[in-house]
Amino acid sequence: MTAGAPKPQAARSPGNPSQSSEVRNAMTVDVEDYFQVQAFAHCVPRADWEAIEPRVEANVDRILEQFAEARVRATFFTLGWIAARHPAVVRRIVAAGHELASHGWDHTRADAQDPVTFRADIGRTRRTLEDIGGVPVAGYRAATFSIGARNLWAFPVLEAEGYRYSSSINPIRHDLYGMPDAPRGPFRPEGGTLWEIPMTTVRLAGHNLPCAGGGYFRLLPYGLFRAGLQRVNRVEGRPGIFYFHPWELDPAQPRVAGAGWKSTLRHYTNLDRMSGRLDRLLRDFAWARMDQVFLDTPPPLAPGDRGEGAARPGGRRPPAGGMEPAGDSRHKAGHNGMEAGPRDVGLA
Repeated sequence: MTAGAPKPQAARSPGNPSQSSEVRNAMTVDVEDYFQVQAFAHCVPRADWEAIEPRVEANVDRILEQFAEARVRATFFTLGWIAARHPAVVRRIVAAGHELASHGWDHTRADAQDPVTFRADIGRTRRTLEDIGGVPVAGYRAATFSIGARNLWAFPVLEAEGYRYSSSINPIRHDLYGMPDAPRGPFRPEGGTLWEIPMTTVRLAGHNLPCAGGGYFRLLPYGLFRAGLQRVNRVEGRPGIFYFHPWELDPAQPRVAGAGWKSTLRHYTNLDRMSGRLDRLLRDFAWARMDQVFLDTPPPLAPGDRGEGAARPGGRRPPAGGMEPAGDSRHKAGHNGMEAGPRDVGLA
């Protein structure tokens, strides 16, 4: 997957003399238009999408300009539906040196599909992206982080379709998604070769707190997010993931009628501040593509995955000291078929 990808460059760690090089985090964009989000699924039927004026291409171009100014390369998890209708923007993403990855075809939740439908969806999307972009597609992110305890069968299906990694689990509690007992760091599900790279969290008082962007980045003070990611980088010594959407840089987008107060709050709050906050984020941390951060460089386990207060999926905790017994560096964890262990964080 990383053939032809820019080689990562070492950088000094500002303000942290204990580290010889700066931790690089993964910058990611979920490429979808404003009317395709889960928050509007109840009031914007898919049958109406073709009649809605698209805004995604102009918004992606703004992002490409912002990344170019900051000299940042990122991973763009792109809907097949968008790629098929806006092929030129997909080619611009690739031409700028960014990683092209899959977000599924039309933002249908993975946990709303059966294995056959899911495989058709991710296969069609991957082929479309590769045909348009002219590069291999190895990464996948489920719409609305919709892989969890109920549909872990999705991982072997992804592997069978040729994907090398997924970033589809968010190990927090949320009303739309979340698997709080999942590992906080990369792991190989079901004993396969595919890597799941969960969204970034901060472990506090026995709970995983979100630290990966999205609506939380707009709703909460910037300093709070920065402190969380600094903790992940400097205290845990590992990279984080940040994600956002093109529509979050578009405060002039139409207001969707009938969305309800919760969806309206989540979607529209602080859109006018997002571009400035993103500029600060790009300056304050080192960034690269998902494949460069997680497939080229083996990251360490998160402290919560060493047994420091975090249970493994299924409720199992590692033994004292956080290491598995000799000869058992990977283990089945409870009923849900996830494996994680000291060797599983080297993404070879």
